[in-house]
Amino acid sequence: MNRPATRELVLFGGLAVLLAVVFASQGAAFGTRMLVEASCLAIVALGLTIQWGYAGLFNVGIMGFIALAGYTTVLFSFPVNDAFWSSEGPAMLGVTALYLIVGGLVTYGASQTHRLGLAKKYRTLLTLIAGAATYLAVSGALGDAAKFIEGEAGFVGGFGLPAWVGWLGGGALAGLLGWAMGRLTLGLRADYMAIATLGIAEIVKAYLKNADWLTRGTLTVSPLPWPVPTPADLGFVASRSAYLSVTAIMIVVIFVLLQRAWAAPWGRMMRAIRDNELSAAAMGKDINRRRLEMFVIGNVIIGIGGGALITFGSIFDPSSFLPLNHTFLIWVMVILGGAGNNLGTVFGALFVYVIWTMSEPAALFLFDQVSYWGDRLFDWQAPSDMATRALQMRVFVIGLTITLVLRFAPRGLIPEQPVKYE
Repeated sequence: MNRPATRELVLFGGLAVLLAVVFASQGAAFGTRMLVEASCLAIVALGLTIQWGYAGLFNVGIMGFIALAGYTTVLFSFPVNDAFWSSEGPAMLGVTALYLIVGGLVTYGASQTHRLGLAKKYRTLLTLIAGAATYLAVSGALGDAAKFIEGEAGFVGGFGLPAWVGWLGGGALAGLLGWAMGRLTLGLRADYMAIATLGIAEIVKAYLKNADWLTRGTLTVSPLPWPVPTPADLGFVASRSAYLSVTAIMIVVIFVLLQRAWAAPWGRMMRAIRDNELSAAAMGKDINRRRLEMFVIGNVIIGIGGGALITFGSIFDPSSFLPLNHTFLIWVMVILGGAGNNLGTVFGALFVYVIWTMSEPAALFLFDQVSYWGDRLFDWQAPSDMATRALQMRVFVIGLTITLVLRFAPRGLIPEQPVKYE
Protein backbone atom coordinates (compact mmCIF):
# COMPACT_ATOMS: atom_id res chain seq x y z
CA MET A 1 0.00 0.00 0.00
CA ASN A 2 1.55 3.29 -1.01
CA ARG A 3 1.61 6.43 1.08
CA PRO A 4 -1.13 8.44 -0.68
CA ALA A 5 -3.58 5.53 -0.35
CA THR A 6 -2.72 5.28 3.35
CA ARG A 7 -3.46 8.96 3.80
CA GLU A 8 -6.85 8.62 2.11
CA LEU A 9 -7.77 5.60 4.23
CA VAL A 10 -6.80 7.43 7.42
CA LEU A 11 -8.73 10.56 6.46
CA PHE A 12 -11.90 8.74 5.43
CA GLY A 13 -11.62 6.51 8.49
CA GLY A 14 -11.40 9.59 10.70
CA LEU A 15 -14.38 11.09 8.90
CA ALA A 16 -16.38 7.91 9.51
CA VAL A 17 -15.58 8.11 13.23
CA LEU A 18 -16.63 11.76 13.27
CA LEU A 19 -19.93 10.90 11.55
CA ALA A 20 -20.53 8.11 14.05
CA VAL A 21 -20.09 10.61 16.89
CA VAL A 22 -22.59 12.98 15.23
CA PHE A 23 -25.16 10.22 14.79
CA ALA A 24 -24.70 9.07 18.38
CA SER A 25 -24.93 12.56 19.89
CA GLN A 26 -27.54 14.21 17.64
CA GLY A 27 -29.66 11.31 16.44
CA ALA A 28 -30.18 9.56 13.10
CA ALA A 29 -32.65 12.13 11.73
CA PHE A 30 -30.18 14.98 12.25
CA GLY A 31 -27.28 12.92 10.90
CA THR A 32 -29.04 11.88 7.71
CA ARG A 33 -30.19 15.45 7.07
CA MET A 34 -26.60 16.65 7.47
CA LEU A 35 -25.32 13.96 5.10
CA VAL A 36 -27.90 14.80 2.41
CA GLU A 37 -27.00 18.49 2.53
CA ALA A 38 -23.29 17.64 2.51
CA SER A 39 -23.73 15.34 -0.51
CA CYS A 40 -25.58 18.08 -2.44
CA LEU A 41 -22.77 20.51 -1.62
CA ALA A 42 -20.23 17.85 -2.67
CA ILE A 43 -21.78 17.88 -6.15
CA VAL A 44 -21.51 21.67 -6.22
CA ALA A 45 -17.88 21.41 -5.06
CA LEU A 46 -17.10 18.94 -7.88
CA GLY A 47 -18.36 21.57 -10.31
CA LEU A 48 -16.07 24.17 -8.76
CA THR A 49 -13.03 21.90 -8.62
CA ILE A 50 -13.05 21.34 -12.38
CA GLN A 51 -13.25 25.11 -12.86
CA TRP A 52 -10.53 26.01 -10.36
CA GLY A 53 -8.56 22.78 -10.06
CA TYR A 54 -8.66 21.77 -13.71
CA ALA A 55 -8.63 25.12 -15.48
CA GLY A 56 -7.67 27.75 -12.89
CA LEU A 57 -10.91 29.74 -13.33
CA PHE A 58 -11.70 31.94 -10.32
CA ASN A 59 -15.48 31.74 -10.01
CA VAL A 60 -16.90 33.46 -6.93
CA GLY A 61 -20.41 33.69 -8.32
CA ILE A 62 -21.44 30.19 -7.22
CA MET A 63 -24.34 31.57 -5.21
CA GLY A 64 -25.93 32.99 -8.36
CA PHE A 65 -25.76 29.67 -10.20
CA ILE A 66 -27.25 27.81 -7.24
CA ALA A 67 -30.04 30.38 -6.92
CA LEU A 68 -30.84 30.24 -10.64
CA ALA A 69 -30.83 26.43 -10.68
CA GLY A 70 -32.94 26.39 -7.52
CA TYR A 71 -35.61 28.56 -9.08
CA THR A 72 -35.53 26.53 -12.31
CA THR A 73 -36.17 23.44 -10.20
CA VAL A 74 -39.16 25.21 -8.65
CA LEU A 75 -40.47 26.21 -12.09
CA PHE A 76 -40.26 22.66 -13.42
CA SER A 77 -41.38 20.68 -10.38
CA PHE A 78 -43.86 22.87 -8.44
CA PRO A 79 -47.54 22.05 -9.06
CA VAL A 80 -49.38 23.89 -11.83
CA ASN A 81 -51.08 27.14 -10.82
CA ASP A 82 -54.48 26.92 -12.55
CA ALA A 83 -55.33 30.52 -11.68
CA PHE A 84 -52.37 31.68 -13.78
CA TRP A 85 -52.99 29.45 -16.80
CA SER A 86 -56.70 30.33 -16.95
CA SER A 87 -55.95 34.07 -16.96
CA GLU A 88 -54.50 36.40 -19.58
CA GLY A 89 -51.08 36.13 -17.92
CA PRO A 90 -49.58 33.54 -20.34
CA ALA A 91 -50.66 35.64 -23.36
CA MET A 92 -49.12 38.77 -21.86
CA LEU A 93 -45.84 36.92 -21.17
CA GLY A 94 -45.95 35.58 -24.74
CA VAL A 95 -46.19 39.13 -26.10
CA THR A 96 -43.23 40.10 -23.88
CA ALA A 97 -41.21 37.17 -25.20
CA LEU A 98 -42.10 38.17 -28.76
CA TYR A 99 -40.85 41.72 -28.11
CA LEU A 100 -37.64 40.26 -26.70
CA ILE A 101 -37.03 37.94 -29.66
CA VAL A 102 -37.80 40.58 -32.30
CA GLY A 103 -35.80 43.23 -30.45
CA GLY A 104 -32.89 40.87 -30.01
CA LEU A 105 -32.83 40.04 -33.69
CA VAL A 106 -33.04 43.70 -34.67
CA THR A 107 -30.24 44.60 -32.24
CA TYR A 108 -28.07 41.78 -33.54
CA GLY A 109 -28.80 42.84 -37.11
CA ALA A 110 -27.80 46.40 -36.26
CA SER A 111 -24.51 45.17 -34.79
CA GLN A 112 -23.70 43.45 -38.10
CA THR A 113 -24.36 46.42 -40.38
CA HIS A 114 -20.62 46.92 -40.83
CA ARG A 115 -20.87 44.04 -43.29
CA LEU A 116 -22.97 46.37 -45.46
CA GLY A 117 -20.28 49.01 -45.39
CA LEU A 118 -21.71 51.18 -42.59
CA ALA A 119 -19.06 53.09 -40.64
CA LYS A 120 -18.22 51.79 -37.14
CA LYS A 121 -19.52 54.86 -35.29
CA TYR A 122 -22.89 54.66 -37.06
CA ARG A 123 -23.09 50.92 -36.49
CA THR A 124 -22.48 51.42 -32.75
CA LEU A 125 -25.06 54.22 -32.58
CA LEU A 126 -27.63 52.12 -34.42
CA THR A 127 -26.99 49.15 -32.14
CA LEU A 128 -27.40 51.27 -29.00
CA ILE A 129 -30.67 52.74 -30.28
CA ALA A 130 -32.04 49.28 -31.15
CA GLY A 131 -30.96 47.90 -27.77
CA ALA A 132 -32.54 50.80 -25.88
CA ALA A 133 -35.80 50.49 -27.81
CA THR A 134 -35.87 46.75 -27.09
CA TYR A 135 -35.28 47.34 -23.39
CA LEU A 136 -38.08 49.91 -23.15
CA ALA A 137 -40.55 47.72 -25.05
CA VAL A 138 -39.74 44.56 -23.06
CA SER A 139 -39.63 46.25 -19.65
CA GLY A 140 -42.95 47.98 -20.32
CA ALA A 141 -44.71 44.81 -21.44
CA LEU A 142 -43.16 42.78 -18.62
CA GLY A 143 -44.17 45.35 -16.03
CA ASP A 144 -47.81 45.20 -17.14
CA ALA A 145 -47.74 41.38 -17.20
CA ALA A 146 -46.11 41.17 -13.74
CA LYS A 147 -48.69 43.52 -12.21
CA PHE A 148 -51.55 41.55 -13.74
CA ILE A 149 -50.18 38.15 -12.64
CA GLU A 150 -49.56 39.30 -9.06
CA GLY A 151 -53.09 40.67 -8.84
CA GLU A 152 -54.93 37.76 -10.48
CA ALA A 153 -52.88 34.61 -9.75
CA GLY A 154 -50.19 35.48 -7.23
CA PHE A 155 -47.35 34.00 -9.27
CA VAL A 156 -46.82 31.76 -12.28
CA GLY A 157 -46.44 28.49 -10.35
CA GLY A 158 -44.69 25.48 -11.92
CA PHE A 159 -45.08 22.81 -14.58
CA GLY A 160 -45.69 19.88 -12.24
CA LEU A 161 -42.84 17.75 -13.65
CA PRO A 162 -40.61 15.35 -11.63
CA ALA A 163 -37.96 16.97 -9.47
CA TRP A 164 -35.09 15.37 -11.39
CA VAL A 165 -36.28 17.12 -14.55
CA GLY A 166 -35.98 20.37 -12.63
CA TRP A 167 -32.41 19.49 -11.57
CA LEU A 168 -31.41 18.85 -15.18
CA GLY A 169 -33.17 22.03 -16.26
CA GLY A 170 -31.43 23.97 -13.50
CA GLY A 171 -28.06 22.57 -14.61
CA ALA A 172 -28.78 23.49 -18.23
CA LEU A 173 -29.82 27.04 -17.37
CA ALA A 174 -26.81 27.49 -15.06
CA GLY A 175 -24.61 26.28 -17.92
CA LEU A 176 -26.27 28.74 -20.30
CA LEU A 177 -25.67 31.60 -17.86
CA GLY A 178 -22.09 30.37 -17.48
CA TRP A 179 -21.66 30.44 -21.25
CA ALA A 180 -22.88 34.04 -21.41
CA MET A 181 -20.68 35.05 -18.45
CA GLY A 182 -17.72 33.19 -19.88
CA ARG A 183 -18.00 35.01 -23.18
CA LEU A 184 -17.73 38.28 -21.25
CA THR A 185 -15.27 37.44 -18.49
CA LEU A 186 -12.84 34.70 -19.57
CA GLY A 187 -10.62 37.22 -21.29
CA LEU A 188 -10.19 39.13 -18.04
CA ARG A 189 -7.52 38.63 -15.38
CA ALA A 190 -8.44 36.36 -12.48
CA ASP A 191 -9.23 39.21 -10.08
CA TYR A 192 -11.41 41.04 -12.59
CA MET A 193 -13.18 37.79 -13.45
CA ALA A 194 -13.88 37.22 -9.76
CA ILE A 195 -15.43 40.67 -9.44
CA ALA A 196 -17.54 40.12 -12.56
CA THR A 197 -18.88 36.73 -11.43
CA LEU A 198 -19.60 38.07 -7.95
CA GLY A 199 -21.52 41.01 -9.41
CA ILE A 200 -23.59 38.85 -11.76
CA ALA A 201 -24.44 36.49 -8.90
CA GLU A 202 -25.77 39.41 -6.85
CA ILE A 203 -27.83 40.56 -9.86
CA VAL A 204 -29.40 37.10 -10.18
CA LYS A 205 -30.24 37.04 -6.48
CA ALA A 206 -31.69 40.57 -6.52
CA TYR A 207 -33.88 39.79 -9.53
CA LEU A 208 -35.24 36.56 -8.05
CA LYS A 209 -35.88 38.34 -4.75
CA ASN A 210 -37.88 41.16 -6.34
CA ALA A 211 -39.71 39.29 -9.14
CA ASP A 212 -42.80 38.43 -7.07
CA TRP A 213 -44.75 37.36 -10.17
CA LEU A 214 -42.09 34.73 -10.86
CA THR A 215 -40.78 33.57 -7.47
CA ARG A 216 -43.19 35.08 -4.89
CA GLY A 217 -40.13 37.00 -3.61
CA THR A 218 -39.85 37.04 0.15
CA LEU A 219 -43.14 35.13 0.50
CA THR A 220 -41.20 32.00 -0.57
CA VAL A 221 -42.43 28.90 -2.44
CA SER A 222 -43.06 25.66 -0.55
CA PRO A 223 -43.39 22.73 -0.18
CA LEU A 224 -41.24 21.55 -3.06
CA PRO A 225 -41.92 17.98 -4.25
CA TRP A 226 -39.23 15.36 -3.61
CA PRO A 227 -38.10 12.64 -6.02
CA VAL A 228 -38.57 10.10 -3.21
CA PRO A 229 -41.29 9.61 -0.56
CA THR A 230 -41.42 12.49 1.91
CA PRO A 231 -41.11 12.36 5.73
CA ALA A 232 -44.91 12.36 5.90
CA ASP A 233 -44.89 9.02 4.05
CA LEU A 234 -41.90 7.19 5.55
CA GLY A 235 -40.69 9.25 8.50
CA PHE A 236 -37.63 11.50 8.69
CA VAL A 237 -34.88 8.88 8.80
CA ALA A 238 -36.20 6.60 6.03
CA SER A 239 -37.15 9.42 3.63
CA ARG A 240 -33.87 11.26 4.15
CA SER A 241 -31.97 8.00 3.68
CA ALA A 242 -33.79 7.48 0.37
CA TYR A 243 -32.89 11.02 -0.69
CA LEU A 244 -29.29 10.37 0.37
CA SER A 245 -29.16 7.29 -1.85
CA VAL A 246 -30.21 9.44 -4.84
CA THR A 247 -27.54 12.09 -4.21
CA ALA A 248 -24.91 9.38 -3.54
CA ILE A 249 -25.65 7.83 -6.95
CA MET A 250 -25.35 11.27 -8.54
CA ILE A 251 -21.93 11.79 -6.91
CA VAL A 252 -20.70 8.40 -8.13
CA VAL A 253 -21.85 9.05 -11.71
CA ILE A 254 -20.32 12.55 -11.82
CA PHE A 255 -17.14 11.32 -10.11
CA VAL A 256 -16.61 8.48 -12.62
CA LEU A 257 -17.26 10.73 -15.61
CA LEU A 258 -14.83 13.38 -14.32
CA GLN A 259 -12.15 10.78 -13.57
CA ARG A 260 -12.42 9.34 -17.07
CA ALA A 261 -12.33 12.79 -18.63
CA TRP A 262 -9.32 13.78 -16.52
CA ALA A 263 -7.38 10.69 -17.66
CA ALA A 264 -8.33 11.16 -21.31
CA PRO A 265 -6.43 13.33 -23.86
CA TRP A 266 -8.93 16.09 -23.13
CA GLY A 267 -7.81 16.13 -19.48
CA ARG A 268 -4.14 16.24 -20.47
CA MET A 269 -4.89 19.18 -22.72
CA MET A 270 -6.66 21.02 -19.88
CA ARG A 271 -3.72 20.41 -17.54
CA ALA A 272 -1.36 21.73 -20.18
CA ILE A 273 -3.46 24.89 -20.53
CA ARG A 274 -3.64 25.34 -16.76
CA ASP A 275 0.07 24.75 -16.13
CA ASN A 276 1.54 26.63 -19.07
CA GLU A 277 -0.88 28.69 -21.07
CA LEU A 278 1.71 30.10 -23.48
CA SER A 279 3.09 26.68 -24.38
CA ALA A 280 -0.41 25.30 -24.93
CA ALA A 281 -1.26 28.25 -27.18
CA ALA A 282 1.98 27.70 -29.09
CA MET A 283 0.83 24.11 -29.73
CA GLY A 284 -2.29 25.46 -31.41
CA LYS A 285 -4.79 25.08 -28.56
CA ASP A 286 -7.67 27.54 -28.41
CA ILE A 287 -7.24 28.67 -24.79
CA ASN A 288 -10.41 30.70 -24.32
CA ARG A 289 -12.59 28.12 -26.05
CA ARG A 290 -11.32 25.31 -23.82
CA ARG A 291 -11.72 27.43 -20.71
CA LEU A 292 -15.25 28.25 -21.76
CA GLU A 293 -15.93 24.52 -21.97
CA MET A 294 -14.72 24.02 -18.42
CA PHE A 295 -16.67 27.00 -17.14
CA VAL A 296 -19.91 25.76 -18.71
CA ILE A 297 -19.46 22.12 -17.60
CA GLY A 298 -18.60 23.23 -14.07
CA ASN A 299 -21.68 25.42 -13.86
CA VAL A 300 -23.91 22.63 -15.16
CA ILE A 301 -22.71 20.42 -12.29
CA ILE A 302 -23.08 23.29 -9.82
CA GLY A 303 -26.63 23.80 -11.06
CA ILE A 304 -27.55 20.14 -10.66
CA GLY A 305 -26.19 20.07 -7.12
CA GLY A 306 -27.89 23.37 -6.29
CA GLY A 307 -31.23 22.10 -7.56
CA ALA A 308 -30.95 18.96 -5.43
CA LEU A 309 -30.05 21.10 -2.38
CA ILE A 310 -33.04 23.42 -2.79
CA THR A 311 -35.42 20.52 -3.34
CA PHE A 312 -34.25 18.84 -0.14
CA GLY A 313 -34.85 22.03 1.83
CA SER A 314 -38.40 21.96 0.41
CA ILE A 315 -38.57 25.76 0.29
CA PHE A 316 -37.35 28.36 -2.18
CA ASP A 317 -36.48 31.64 -0.45
CA PRO A 318 -34.38 34.05 -2.57
CA SER A 319 -33.32 35.87 0.62
CA SER A 320 -31.67 32.73 1.98
CA PHE A 321 -28.89 32.71 -0.61
CA LEU A 322 -25.79 34.12 1.07
CA PRO A 323 -22.21 34.38 -0.22
CA LEU A 324 -20.96 32.93 3.07
CA ASN A 325 -23.03 29.74 2.81
CA HIS A 326 -23.21 29.28 -0.95
CA THR A 327 -19.84 30.55 -2.20
CA PHE A 328 -17.27 30.88 0.60
CA LEU A 329 -18.11 27.49 2.11
CA ILE A 330 -17.80 25.75 -1.28
CA TRP A 331 -14.38 27.30 -1.80
CA VAL A 332 -13.27 26.11 1.63
CA MET A 333 -14.39 22.57 0.74
CA VAL A 334 -12.38 22.56 -2.49
CA ILE A 335 -9.24 24.16 -1.05
CA LEU A 336 -9.20 22.04 2.09
CA GLY A 337 -9.92 18.79 0.25
CA GLY A 338 -7.47 19.40 -2.58
CA ALA A 339 -8.19 21.37 -5.75
CA GLY A 340 -7.92 19.24 -8.87
CA ASN A 341 -8.51 16.00 -6.97
CA ASN A 342 -12.11 14.77 -7.19
CA LEU A 343 -11.76 12.39 -4.25
CA GLY A 344 -10.22 15.16 -2.16
CA THR A 345 -13.08 17.48 -3.09
CA VAL A 346 -15.70 14.97 -1.97
CA PHE A 347 -13.82 14.44 1.29
CA GLY A 348 -13.45 18.19 1.79
CA ALA A 349 -17.17 18.74 1.21
CA LEU A 350 -18.20 16.13 3.77
CA PHE A 351 -15.58 17.12 6.35
CA VAL A 352 -16.14 20.87 6.13
CA TYR A 353 -19.92 20.57 6.29
CA VAL A 354 -19.71 18.36 9.37
CA ILE A 355 -17.43 20.93 11.01
CA TRP A 356 -19.72 23.76 9.88
CA THR A 357 -22.85 22.06 11.20
CA MET A 358 -21.45 20.79 14.48
CA SER A 359 -19.53 23.92 15.45
CA GLU A 360 -22.63 25.55 16.94
CA PRO A 361 -23.80 22.68 19.23
CA ALA A 362 -20.22 21.91 20.22
CA ALA A 363 -19.54 25.56 21.06
CA LEU A 364 -22.84 25.81 22.94
CA PHE A 365 -21.94 22.74 25.00
CA LEU A 366 -18.53 24.19 25.76
CA PHE A 367 -19.99 27.56 26.73
CA ASP A 368 -22.53 25.89 29.01
CA GLN A 369 -19.73 24.04 30.77
CA VAL A 370 -17.72 27.23 31.17
CA SER A 371 -20.79 29.04 32.54
CA TYR A 372 -21.57 26.23 34.96
CA TRP A 373 -18.07 25.84 36.34
CA GLY A 374 -17.43 29.58 36.29
CA ASP A 375 -20.51 30.19 38.42
CA ARG A 376 -19.73 27.29 40.75
CA LEU A 377 -16.06 27.97 41.30
CA PHE A 378 -15.71 31.72 40.83
CA ASP A 379 -19.28 33.06 41.14
CA TRP A 380 -18.99 34.29 37.54
CA GLN A 381 -22.18 35.15 35.64
CA ALA A 382 -22.03 34.33 31.93
CA PRO A 383 -23.40 36.84 29.36
CA SER A 384 -27.00 36.25 28.31
CA ASP A 385 -26.17 36.01 24.58
CA MET A 386 -24.10 32.82 24.77
CA ALA A 387 -26.33 31.07 22.19
CA THR A 388 -25.69 33.83 19.65
CA ARG A 389 -21.98 33.67 20.31
CA ALA A 390 -22.05 29.90 19.79
CA LEU A 391 -23.57 30.43 16.32
CA GLN A 392 -20.78 32.85 15.46
CA MET A 393 -18.20 30.21 16.38
CA ARG A 394 -18.94 28.53 13.04
CA VAL A 395 -16.93 31.10 11.13
CA PHE A 396 -14.11 31.03 13.66
CA VAL A 397 -13.81 27.23 13.59
CA ILE A 398 -13.89 27.09 9.77
CA GLY A 399 -11.30 29.86 9.59
CA LEU A 400 -9.07 28.10 12.10
CA THR A 401 -9.44 24.78 10.26
CA ILE A 402 -8.49 26.13 6.86
CA THR A 403 -5.60 28.09 8.39
CA LEU A 404 -4.16 24.94 9.94
CA VAL A 405 -4.66 22.93 6.76
CA LEU A 406 -3.01 25.57 4.58
CA ARG A 407 -0.14 25.77 7.07
CA PHE A 408 0.61 22.05 7.17
CA ALA A 409 -0.92 20.85 3.85
CA PRO A 410 -0.97 23.83 1.48
CA ARG A 411 -2.14 21.69 -1.48
CA GLY A 412 -5.06 20.25 0.48
CA LEU A 413 -5.54 17.12 2.56
CA ILE A 414 -5.77 14.90 -0.55
CA PRO A 415 -3.83 16.88 -3.16
CA GLU A 416 -3.77 16.32 -6.89
CA GLN A 417 -1.31 13.60 -7.81
CA PRO A 418 1.07 14.48 -10.64
CA VAL A 419 0.56 12.27 -13.69
CA LYS A 420 3.73 10.64 -15.04
CA TYR A 421 3.89 9.34 -18.60
CA GLU A 422 6.38 6.66 -19.57
